[in-house]
Amino acid sequence: MRLLFLLIAISLVCLGLQFEPFASQVNWQRTLIVQGQWWRILAGNFTHTNFAHLVMNLAGLWVISFIFKPSPKSLILCLCFASLAVGVLNFLTTMNGYVGLSGALHGLFAYFALQEVFDGRKSSWLLVIGVLAKVVWEMTMGAAVSTSELINARVAVESHLFGALAGFILALTQLLLRKKGLLSHSES
Repeated sequence: MRLLFLLIAISLVCLGLQFEPFASQVNWQRTLIVQGQWWRILAGNFTHTNFAHLVMNLAGLWVISFIFKPSPKSLILCLCFASLAVGVLNFLTTMNGYVGLSGALHGLFAYFALQEVFDGRKSSWLLVIGVLAKVVWEMTMGAAVSTSELINARVAVESHLFGALAGFILALTQLLLRKKGLLSHSES
């Protein structure tokens, strides 16, 4: 039940950030971040180009949560970590602006799929391979033109890569910490 409330809260935050003056105060903008508006690194993930973009990303969040049934703690920690990673790693690209949860969603999916593999669910390797294949496809072939048209922007496939890498790194880090006895399974 707490997961439902968390999903509702995240959805309401994203919805609220669609409206001005909030949207222009939180979107990821390279020049404004460099000038000291650091909150945009994280917050830019939670606003979107339009309502179609918002609905697609929130649907992804809810579906990922339905599939993996994470604890509220693991969902919020992974979402924040992936969002932060996407926001920071976007500086490695030439993009000047970024909005949307899709990079962080790739991180969530990668993290929870790999966690299932580590927990002994062999069929989850298909999910790991699937997210890897999607990211490789997008990086080599580009995103679907129809998606770009729907969200009225270029799909930031680099952010999908950064999110997936963040999810995999977080899952691997937790596995190593558990093996060293520094983290119990219930804490991850």
